[in-house]
Amino acid sequence: MTPFNVPTRNEVSETNQAIFDNLQKGLGFVPNLYATFALNDTALGDYLTLQNRKSTLRAKEREVINLVVSQVNECLYCQSAHTALGKMNGFTDEQILEIRSGGASFDEKLDALAQFTQDITINRGKPSGEVLNQLFTVGYTKANLVDILIVIGDKIISNFLHGATQIPIDFPVAPSLEGVHA
Repeated sequence: MTPFNVPTRNEVSETNQAIFDNLQKGLGFVPNLYATFALNDTALGDYLTLQNRKSTLRAKEREVINLVVSQVNECLYCQSAHTALGKMNGFTDEQILEIRSGGASFDEKLDALAQFTQDITINRGKPSGEVLNQLFTVGYTKANLVDILIVIGDKIISNFLHGATQIPIDFPVAPSLEGVHA
């Protein structure tokens, strides 16, 4: 495999340098995966626009999707990043592990979301009627469904970028599920 180095600020376009500066100011660092998007002149800005778009979903719901998709796709980088973000959004370590396994017994609505996300990701865009119906039964709307799919797509993009590049993980590494299978 061709090794990928994480580009530094000096190795990216002026547009991406400005984004790096904003990330540094806001997050305190430029995550390696974001820096890797900057190998392309427009991809980092496009990706951040997608991630930061207005959504009908709460931050916790987006983190459920991010954790489940990253687990299904076996992306340790994104599992690690979203474990940290999940904690920042109020999930416990145990809840994060349960979410990654495709459930959330502590919250009926998040449980349906986790199950739907796992099912549609494993089945490559074709969810079972049962998980889709359950999503609507617990209160999600068709507008929510569109946002759920956008977040799934967002996460697949970043999972695939890490899968192709294997850039170093710059978050505390997420624990394995140890016996819990997605």
